[in-house]
Amino acid sequence: MTGDLTIEVDDLTRPAVHVLLAEHLSDMRAGSPPESVHALDVDQLRHPSVTMVTAWVGTLLLGCGALKDLGDGHGELKSMRTTVAARGRGIGAAVLTHLIELADARGMRRLSLETGAEDQFAPARRLYARHGFVECAPFADYRPDPLSVFMTREV
Repeated sequence: MTGDLTIEVDDLTRPAVHVLLAEHLSDMRAGSPPESVHALDVDQLRHPSVTMVTAWVGTLLLGCGALKDLGDGHGELKSMRTTVAARGRGIGAAVLTHLIELADARGMRRLSLETGAEDQFAPARRLYARHGFVECAPFADYRPDPLSVFMTREV
């Protein structure tokens, strides 16, 4: 499935990207109380410290992810999402690999992320672990939260 895959920096103007991000926010809000939802909306993803990438086969959007520069050589992964049809096909791994390479190219030395602790996030946690992420303490402005798992790795 990833053979014809194109991953590109996205300007967040295409409707398909908005739909995928709205689905992401909706799912996060449906499964967690407001104080445990750390997903960014489209306006927050447009911040200069954030680079959004999207994954496509032709004109079909399959996934997205973002790299947020936290400063001091530290980056954060945000908005990792694949479409339902793309799950289990390597799209998330391809986006994650692309973002790790982007962080490296930008001179970041560490990448961290926050994901959910609930069972629905187990596939995401396994994906991150396969790519060298290990659990860590909260970072940046995060606080301990029983519904969050924090992970990090060197770049």
